[in-house]
Amino acid sequence: MTGSYIQPISPIGGSLAWSALVAALPLLTMLVLLAVFRFKSHAAAAAVAVLVALVVAVAGYGMPVGSALSAGLEGAVFGLFPIMWTVLNAVWVYRLTVESGHFDVLTRAFARISPDHRILTIVIAFLFGALLEAVAGFGTPIVVATVVLIGAGLPPVRAAAASLLANSVVTPLGVMGTPILTMSRVSEIPVDEIGPVVARQVCLLAVFVPLVLVAVVGGRRGVRETWPVALVVGGAFGAAQFLCASYLTVGLSNIAGAAAGLVALLIVLKVRTPRPDAARTGGNDGIQDTRRRMIEAFAPYALIVVVFLVSRLGPVESFLSNATFSFTWPGLDVTGADGRVPTAETFTLNLLTAPGSLVFVAALLSTVVLRVAAGDALRCLVAAVVQLRWSFATVTAVLALAYVMNLSGQTTTIGQFLAGAGAAFALLSPLLGWLGVLVTGSNTASNAMFGSLQVSAAQQAGLDPTVLVAGNMAGGTAGTPIALQNLALVSSVQGLSGRDGLLMRRLWPISVAMVVVLAVLVWLQTTTVLSWMVP
Repeated sequence: MTGSYIQPISPIGGSLAWSALVAALPLLTMLVLLAVFRFKSHAAAAAVAVLVALVVAVAGYGMPVGSALSAGLEGAVFGLFPIMWTVLNAVWVYRLTVESGHFDVLTRAFARISPDHRILTIVIAFLFGALLEAVAGFGTPIVVATVVLIGAGLPPVRAAAASLLANSVVTPLGVMGTPILTMSRVSEIPVDEIGPVVARQVCLLAVFVPLVLVAVVGGRRGVRETWPVALVVGGAFGAAQFLCASYLTVGLSNIAGAAAGLVALLIVLKVRTPRPDAARTGGNDGIQDTRRRMIEAFAPYALIVVVFLVSRLGPVESFLSNATFSFTWPGLDVTGADGRVPTAETFTLNLLTAPGSLVFVAALLSTVVLRVAAGDALRCLVAAVVQLRWSFATVTAVLALAYVMNLSGQTTTIGQFLAGAGAAFALLSPLLGWLGVLVTGSNTASNAMFGSLQVSAAQQAGLDPTVLVAGNMAGGTAGTPIALQNLALVSSVQGLSGRDGLLMRRLWPISVAMVVVLAVLVWLQTTTVLSWMVP
């Protein structure tokens, strides 16, 4: 290539509108394949969208073929490391607890907290689900919580609805902060700047989620009899989640929220025990676990926290940083429309400080604490790879799509077009995140699709980009309960086959109400009314 590729803004006939329409073809392709043609494989839909993006980049934007392919490859590699590296090790920790029998110990420990199925729903779907989201994600907490609640005596549809709703507010900060890490990469905004703003949007919703869960499983009577407990747990969870995301590390936010919520619940139950409900409640199958077994069951989560905190100590952080390498990604020579060189041209390998590497260390320590033999631990790791094979394909494809669109200039074109809405674009920001999660089922994938677009539109409209990228993630929480992928996953549970349509009908009003509230909140945060909330 003889010279740098300069991103054009309106390459199609000099028209911004027509250029934006053409630039949106890859995204529209993916959305139509998934929502209209019901493609079973999200990876296949993303792969087709990548091909469309490459055609648009080369034929529509004049990007050299080599540069376009190189951009897609860089996105795919970033999807593998650090994104899926984090997810893989988090799921490995989960599988180690299952292999050693300690996962059953955890579920029994939570089930013993209260015989009331309304309280049990808060414990299993919300608190235990948050722990699972921290180390597994990608639908695992929804399925596991649904199975446990059904075993506890809840009707299958109510159990599934509660699990889907509970999972919503923990996804942006889940899997050791993977969604925020992805958003940071595509938006070029540091993680430490995005995290606190996300916390100021999502954590407000978290306060009321337990109350919604009680309403779902217990109706008006349930709310009337348990609202103090629900609000105390929600308040403690939201506060801890907020403090951790704002001042410590986003990767531990859900663990902190679950721990604080559990402590608050145990305290409030000693002061005020709700009237027992009439529904059949689940037992703990008569098994009495020893104190040692219970400590061991919680140990992997404690180890994750300890490893992350130790890695932040000055001398340790300096030592680990020695294994960080940065280099210019080959085949790319791009200049943005604003004359700046995109940061994506530089690829950074944080071999020891990446969240996935820290979770890997915690997983190795967990094998010792849980007394899992080396061969069994390796088998669990292989099983995690097999379990995540389609997630590997989907995430790498979606990030390849994002990189091609971002580096070719397609995202900037769409952003400038949407910026025509001016300050009103702040209202649309969460809707994009909601739509992205609704179709892909993943906050991470939604961030990769729309993160750069949010920044581009915000800059053109004179809005704070950090508020809008956080709004994209917050809007995604509202899409989680009715995401096509999540509904398909939960319908695989016994007793829920063919009930995904019923769940959609029951949950979409709540989903829409959530995204409307978030849209107003994000818009107000861009005005003088609530700008004080933004750090």
